[in-house]
Amino acid sequence: MSVPKADIAFALELFDDLGALTARRMMGGACLYRNGVIFALLQSDGSIWLKGAGPFAERIAAEGWERWIYARPGRKPTAMPYWRLPVAALDDPGLACNLAREAFRDLT
Repeated sequence: MSVPKADIAFALELFDDLGALTARRMMGGACLYRNGVIFALLQSDGSIWLKGAGPFAERIAAEGWERWIYARPGRKPTAMPYWRLPVAALDDPGLACNLAREAFRDLT
């Protein structure tokens, strides 16, 4: 199942204060890019996942954010470097953008 256009539009609007963003559908989901760098994933269930690295990833893991675990049939589950955006950030573009800025800082 793919990500609906409305979900992509919602995410782009949520992160609007980050400046020019692009989205690309892939693997049943969609990726959000800022300056050509992926900083978030959208999944078909409507969830938004921020990419985490370095101190940001360590902090959000310590805070207990849900990490995306990818499991293929017959294979060992793999922890991916993406964490689910907290529900509070879905209703607060300022919070969502601040979190995305922190994520992006450690990705570049």
